Amino acid sequence: MRSHKAKVLHELCGIPMVLWPVRAALAAGAGRVVVVDSPARALAEVLPDGVELAVQERPDGTGGAVAAGMAVLDAGDGPSTDASAPVLVLSGDVPLVSAEAIETLVDAHRASGAAATMATTILDDPTGYGRVVREADGAVARVVETKTPGDATQAEREIREVNTGIFVFAAKALANALPRLGTDNAQGERYLPHVLDVLRADGAKVAAHVVGDEALVLGVNDRATLARVRALAQRAIHERHMLAGVGIVDPAATVIDVDVEIGQDTLIEPFTTIRGTTRIGRDCTIRHSYLVDCVLEDRVSVGPFGYLRPGTVLRTGTRVGTFVEVKNSDVGPDARVPHLSYIGDADVGVGTNLGAATITANYDGHAKHRTTVGSGVRTGVDTTLVAPVSVGDEAYTGAGSVITDDVPPGALGIARARQENIEGYAERRAAAARGSRST
Repeated sequence: MRSHKAKVLHELCGIPMVLWPVRAALAAGAGRVVVVDSPARALAEVLPDGVELAVQERPDGTGGAVAAGMAVLDAGDGPSTDASAPVLVLSGDVPLVSAEAIETLVDAHRASGAAATMATTILDDPTGYGRVVREADGAVARVVETKTPGDATQAEREIREVNTGIFVFAAKALANALPRLGTDNAQGERYLPHVLDVLRADGAKVAAHVVGDEALVLGVNDRATLARVRALAQRAIHERHMLAGVGIVDPAATVIDVDVEIGQDTLIEPFTTIRGTTRIGRDCTIRHSYLVDCVLEDRVSVGPFGYLRPGTVLRTGTRVGTFVEVKNSDVGPDARVPHLSYIGDADVGVGTNLGAATITANYDGHAKHRTTVGSGVRTGVDTTLVAPVSVGDEAYTGAGSVITDDVPPGALGIARARQENIEGYAERRAAAARGSRST
């Protein structure tokens, strides 16, 4: 990845890549989920509650990683205490595997009676993947790594069936085989696929399950493949929303994170980005805007060129117009913020209309302060509300006002210098300029 950050912590549609297979395993009904990390424990902060962390003390390959995970399972009342219980192994950099694909794989493993079942797929370009070598009768003979030239022959490199990094093992068989993994390869690592060789040498059955949709088992090896996987994930997110009744005018020009919720009959127009845990209700319209970790109730309209930042709540029927930014504010039902405004750290009442270029000056250089605007308020254009300040129900502000004191309910607040017209100013200015040129 050419990055200081662990590969599986790179974001994929709003969450770290590693959380995609974790969530799939949980959705498929896994009794326990263990994530294997390096001694730096970089993954600890992103794991959901109930997911356990194992530490691989030294980077000795995928076999060493699984051994570290099995040690955690053995330390508790987990499936590894049952010799026949299935232990599913997923890769943190194979994010698009689905719960349904996992369930199908586990069912195939149980039906086969094998000690191990590996998920494979057929790729047009298998570069970077371990190749699956089969016997004449179709049984799996071994998996050959291809990371360096010394790992595989040219004939083996031409094989298109690849190891996806997804396996199901009988717990006892896996536990017995892991200590016998060798490091006789170009990188000196303990490769998990070599467990299959150990099991076959013991006379155990090794099965393979071909996954027809290669998208489910694509691995991420660099930022280019991450972009390819992201496009597939984004397409699936769009389809999920559209099939649930959300209108997305141009999916190719729309970004929606995986945890976003959108209600039926909401319309998302092109060049909109919706991030994080944003929740949008029914019958809303979002035009060419950027939304992050905010809540929109029903019948809300945003944009074009709106920017809703974290903590924003737009109540039912609210309209936020062109070039409006809202941050950490609660904007009441049927309120209007038509255009060219910044509303930060504010509470706005029912039916209020904030005129163009209304600004809440929420930061005094040391701390943030809140602004309270009541119901039915009408601010004039170019009003600045210097927090902390309150504008009462049904109050008004004059255009161009800088409001530093509370405005009582029903009052008109005006805070600006009185206009003064200087007669003949243009003529005197021109004369002065002519005199300057002559000297």
